[in-house]
Amino acid sequence: MSENPKFDGRRALLKKAAGISAAIAAAGVVTTQQAKAAGMAPSAVQYQATPKDGHQCDGCALWIPGPTPKAKGKCKAVSGPIDPTGWCTLWSPKS
Repeated sequence: MSENPKFDGRRALLKKAAGISAAIAAAGVVTTQQAKAAGMAPSAVQYQATPKDGHQCDGCALWIPGPTPKAKGKCKAVSGPIDPTGWCTLWSPKS
C-alpha cells in the first residue's frame, strides 16, 4: 500500500476521468459518422423543390439520378427523395 492514501485516490480519479473522456469522444465520433451516413435533413440545407438562380439538383455534383430523367433521385449529402429540379445551399456545379 502506498504511504499516501490521498495520492492513490487522485490517481484512481484521474484514470476514471480519462476513461470517461475517451468514451465520450468515441461516442461523438460514432454519432457524427451515423449522421453523415444518414444524410443531412433537407431543412438544414434549405432544400426546395424548385430551381434557384438557374441552378437545380440535376446539375449538381452531389446529384444521384433516379430511374428516369424526371423521376426523383437522391443526393450524396441530403437524406430523402430529391427532385431533379430542386435546389439547396450545398449546390455545386458538376465538373
